[in-house]
Amino acid sequence: MYGLTEGAYIVATSLFIFALHWMNAPQTARRGVYAGVAGTALAIGVTWIQPGIVHHWWIIGAIVAGAIVGIPLAMVPLTAVPQRTALSHCFGGLAAGLVGTAEFYLWFFHEPHRLTTFHVSAIVCEIILGYLTFTGSLLAAGKLQEIKWIPQRPVTYAGQNLVNFVLLGTAVALAVAIAIHPTAAWAPYVFPVIIVLSLLFGILLIIPIGGADMPTVIAILNSYAGLAAVAMGFALDNKLLVTAGALDGSSGLILAIIMCKAMNRSFTNVLFGAFGQAKQATASGEEKVYKAETPEGAAQVLEQAESVVIIPGYGMAVAQAQHKVRELYDQLKKRGVSVRFAIHPVAGRMPGHMNVLLAEADIPYDALVEMEEINPDMPQVDVALVVGANDVVNPAARTDPGGPIYGMPIIDADKARTVLAIKRSKNPGFAGIDNELYFSDRTWMLFGDAKGVIGDLVKQLSGDSAGG
Repeated sequence: MYGLTEGAYIVATSLFIFALHWMNAPQTARRGVYAGVAGTALAIGVTWIQPGIVHHWWIIGAIVAGAIVGIPLAMVPLTAVPQRTALSHCFGGLAAGLVGTAEFYLWFFHEPHRLTTFHVSAIVCEIILGYLTFTGSLLAAGKLQEIKWIPQRPVTYAGQNLVNFVLLGTAVALAVAIAIHPTAAWAPYVFPVIIVLSLLFGILLIIPIGGADMPTVIAILNSYAGLAAVAMGFALDNKLLVTAGALDGSSGLILAIIMCKAMNRSFTNVLFGAFGQAKQATASGEEKVYKAETPEGAAQVLEQAESVVIIPGYGMAVAQAQHKVRELYDQLKKRGVSVRFAIHPVAGRMPGHMNVLLAEADIPYDALVEMEEINPDMPQVDVALVVGANDVVNPAARTDPGGPIYGMPIIDADKARTVLAIKRSKNPGFAGIDNELYFSDRTWMLFGDAKGVIGDLVKQLSGDSAGG
């Protein structure tokens, strides 16, 4: 049985590694999902048949309960995938915390010889990481869902970082004390204090973080959940949990680093800053004015263009406009127009958000171009069509040293010969500042729901085609 288990764990680990590798490209992403599912199913099955497992009905009940909750969660629209992902991290952190809590009290009262310093160190790491991931992810999901009683903007107060460090430091100090004296009479009473401090720290960790940083926060929380699984693996002497958790934690950390680089942010700035907080508008001698355009006029501009770059953002996701965007793509291609999509790493509310939406609408993979590749071509582009993007095309990232997004790499939409910007309202983006692109002499605004506006553009273009 030992050989079978270890062999199956090696196969499962290999499948997890291949899953991550295949996720690197859209063409193989589906294969990566299947590999991840197969690895998880194999790991559960092999663990289930261990001789030490005797309460099979409990496991069956847990699987049924998980399916009842998990299947509806899988059916959410793509616009809700970021908050659903945050909920997944929330459940993972809670599971790690509960397992660690059960381990400690079971061993303390029934098998105290198992409470070695090493195992207790793993358990306290497991509960700290697990419970702070639980509350932090829950709050992040609430912010992404825009629940009314959860503030979307950063909440800051004097001495905030000091309070956070004191909470975490106290939890760590108590954890060290328990690890050194795991069987002390006071240990069962101190253990819940660590849990409460971890839960509170998770909340206070996310409160000062604004919506603009949520993609990075999701990646960091994913890393925490993976590290909690690693600690759980050491506590249970389970090699697969260690390797799977390490893969999860390291991939989340790497993704967070990539996201921070894309936003010109540091980890400390993300976790302890207040990016996304609205700034007071400065008084100016003249009021900025938008230049509005009609779908009829915009359609004529698009029809006369030789090259068009479409820049999608969260507004496209909210409006579920990706299928209309595909129709517009088809209409322009019929006219011989070169059409590409410029993808910013943090467009939307999670990494790859725009890629997934456009893939759902069967946009060809080769039409999707990353920011670094498209920017050198932007001065030669006839029309840049901005669909619900805001901060990721804001020239203030280059021109306003005092602004909250200064230094963040952006798509150079302002360098195109003409810019058509679709926006639902005149409200600023997550960073809380006006987009200078919208006031440019080259920019024409199309106000309205992205799906409706693009639908009107498609009607105009298809009508011209029918009449031509």
